[in-house]
Amino acid sequence: MLQKRLSGSDTGLIEKQYRKVYAYRGNAVALRVDEVSLPNGRKATREFLEHPGAVAVLPVLDDGRLIFVRQYRYPVGRVTLEIPAGKLHPLKDSPLKRARAELKEETGCTAKTIKPLLDFWPTPAFSNELLRIYLASGIKHGRARPDEDEFLKMEILSFKKAWAMLERGGIRDSKTIIALQAYKIQSQVTSHKLPINRQKKRGF
Repeated sequence: MLQKRLSGSDTGLIEKQYRKVYAYRGNAVALRVDEVSLPNGRKATREFLEHPGAVAVLPVLDDGRLIFVRQYRYPVGRVTLEIPAGKLHPLKDSPLKRARAELKEETGCTAKTIKPLLDFWPTPAFSNELLRIYLASGIKHGRARPDEDEFLKMEILSFKKAWAMLERGGIRDSKTIIALQAYKIQSQVTSHKLPINRQKKRGF
């Protein structure tokens, strides 16, 4: 009921597509320059990236440590620390299947249990990408099999160290920041103890 009331209150904000235009189609994304009707009846264009969606996995070992990967990201020219992730493969993928596959490909690990943590839009102003984050436990190690154009290095950190890196700005990847924040909140709600120095806690 609340969803319907909120939707009704937003009717004066809705833009309607009247022309769908592809300016570019790539292997990972497509660039669209759609023409829309604004709430006041005027016309406008909306440039955005069409994306198939993606998944990410926060793997938690039995001792509470977390698995990350280090990877060079060409657009920002930096090596980043991230949780394993990958885009969906259209027509033949389910998010859960892709999450298990990316965990195996990037870290060599398999998980006994994978549960949804949260979904979010990374950049709704210029992309329709929906990113689903999963929490993985019951981890077993194996051999990584990244894609031919991927070069990764696995890194295992305690939650305390990962959180300290986040606070210092050492983790700048949005999905990884959000995953750590969501995991911290969930753990607090379920009364799990995380190794965080309470006197230095800031932010969430």
